[in-house]
Amino acid sequence: IGGEFFARFLPPGTEILLPDPTWGNHIPIFANAGLVVKRYRYYSRKTNALDLNGMLEDLKGAKEGSVVLLHACAHNPTGCDPSMEQWKQISDLIFEKKLNVFFDSAYQGFASGNAEADASALRLFVKEGHSLALAQSFAKNFGLYGERCGTLSFVCPKGEAQTSTVLSQLKLIIRPMYSSPPIHGSSIVKTVLADEALRAQYYTECEFMANRIGDMRTTLVEKLKEAGSSHDWSHVTSQIGMFAFTGMNADMCTQLTEEHAIYLTKDGRISLAGLNPGNLEYVAKAVHAVTDGKSITA
Repeated sequence: IGGEFFARFLPPGTEILLPDPTWGNHIPIFANAGLVVKRYRYYSRKTNALDLNGMLEDLKGAKEGSVVLLHACAHNPTGCDPSMEQWKQISDLIFEKKLNVFFDSAYQGFASGNAEADASALRLFVKEGHSLALAQSFAKNFGLYGERCGTLSFVCPKGEAQTSTVLSQLKLIIRPMYSSPPIHGSSIVKTVLADEALRAQYYTECEFMANRIGDMRTTLVEKLKEAGSSHDWSHVTSQIGMFAFTGMNADMCTQLTEEHAIYLTKDGRISLAGLNPGNLEYVAKAVHAVTDGKSITA
């Protein structure tokens, strides 16, 4: 819906800048909406870390009025988020370049375990005066994957008249697209968040899940060292969220699957939520077996 909105009300040929890498489905979603998809540098495989300089350079070269998509927290697939100081630099440049901001928030509460902390970047951009859109998913953080439940929000700094105009146009887009959304998933989210006791329980459980995933992240690196790996895996512990962007290449990933029955995406992203104390040692030994003597940086 957000992509359709921007494509309809921004000039023909408007570009949307997506991080490289990003969630794979971002590319066809925005291309099919009619936006021109471009990429900006985000993650360096040479350092297994955020490429802030490359990101800022690419955003600086963007055309005025372009849309820039940002992951609000727990960047997918890398798990590498800017610090708040870095977010401030990004915000200042985007404001200077008069770019349209589109946040994607799919893991709020599953990054740090604190839903408020995970919204820090978004709140900074609002405070800085950006007019922005936010696509938010409750698939993961509410366990509603099959319901495809989420929200699309717009910050309209020009007041009620602008808000009414945007809302009316969104309704015109939605009506022929899907008419009305399914009610079950949204009713679950509304029930939980509107009830003080349920909301407190939900936040506690989110924190528990995030902490467990964090423990798996730390223990995986410890087990890799115990297995004899001499690689620097500190990028795994510095990442955040459900995934670890390991640095393994496609051949290593294929070997992990074919020889050790460990399944992961070919870009080296593993789901930490699938790890537990019973399989960590096995996974660590297998990762060591396919990476020993080979580089995990580009």
